[in-house]
Amino acid sequence: MKVDLISEHADPLAAVGGVDSGGQNVHVAALAVALAERGHTIVVHTRRSSECQPESVTMAPGVTVEYVTAGPPVPVPKDELPPYMPDFTDRLADRWAVRPPDVVHAHFWMSGQAALQAADGVPVVQTFHALGTVKRRWQGEADTSPAHRIDTERELGKRADAVLATCADEVRELCAMGIPEQRVSVVPCGVDLAAFCPEGPVGPSTGGAMVLSIGRMVPRKGVDTVIRALRLLPGADLVIAGGSRDDPEAVRLRELAAAYGLERRVHVIGSVPREHVPALMRSADVVVTVPWYEPFGMVPVEAMACGVPVVASAVGGHLDTVAGCGVLVPPRRPRALARALRDVLADPGRRAELGAAGARRARERYGWPRVAERTEAVYTQVIDGKVCRLAALGG
Repeated sequence: MKVDLISEHADPLAAVGGVDSGGQNVHVAALAVALAERGHTIVVHTRRSSECQPESVTMAPGVTVEYVTAGPPVPVPKDELPPYMPDFTDRLADRWAVRPPDVVHAHFWMSGQAALQAADGVPVVQTFHALGTVKRRWQGEADTSPAHRIDTERELGKRADAVLATCADEVRELCAMGIPEQRVSVVPCGVDLAAFCPEGPVGPSTGGAMVLSIGRMVPRKGVDTVIRALRLLPGADLVIAGGSRDDPEAVRLRELAAAYGLERRVHVIGSVPREHVPALMRSADVVVTVPWYEPFGMVPVEAMACGVPVVASAVGGHLDTVAGCGVLVPPRRPRALARALRDVLADPGRRAELGAAGARRARERYGWPRVAERTEAVYTQVIDGKVCRLAALGG
């Protein structure tokens, strides 16, 4: 198949760890490569965010990234992109008029909006990665999403040929939005099992019990909850990785640690190169990830694949991935988190059991070849369905 992936703000070649650069970038890049390894030809369309970006880049055998000029060639926060999406849509339509793919797979709601307008009969599969209803529920007035996001997502769910949800919790959210469940298939995010595995280099330790938090530097990731919990964990150190040390959230976290007298036990180290993340995870006694909400959550799955025990908030995708092989706690509850971390850190045998269970689950469910196979099956269904409908209409 010729498959075009649309990822308007999440460039698969971008460095991970910025405010708008995280799990979706990794997902799109890894899915593209895994699909190409199954024999398909993949083109990823993403918005040009730098004058230095060429029109087209070969990312891997069978995978091309095409940069679409829409708006200024500079980084733009994703919630400020809607004014530029009509140009993005027009350029997609121009490209597809010359080279129509067999199927389009849109990632995030703005990509879906552009894909449906530009596709001209080509089947469209939609992955949201995050839903506006959930973001609005948790962030309230702090939500900077465009006002029309939720209505647009509802329309996309009803018009796309198929919707891929990354977890069961997302299916429930989609159904509550009025999207028929029969249009939704659950296909989780994946993990690179060759890189994220129990065997391999181990990064430096802090000397004592090491708790690792890694991810984007935004308040909803709940890292402040981990710092508050650390007050109740004497002898443990917290390493916070991701983003830049100068990010407003990183500054806020350092100031919070200092206010609690924890500046010597809280280490904000900034962004870590992707290839060094497995070693960093293997150096930790426990990986903690307690966002307020989480559409899927790649960090806990990567830590599980490394055989490291995980303590995570009982939200979103964590209910599928961590439940039964890690420890779930309520979000934004420092005392509950401290109890869970204390229990895990105090019991080496339990840490070993959790690590082994997590690694086993990651191998069984979340390898990219398996995820690509399930995604391909949905592509085949929507293509066959479109062909059958055209035949019935005499097309």
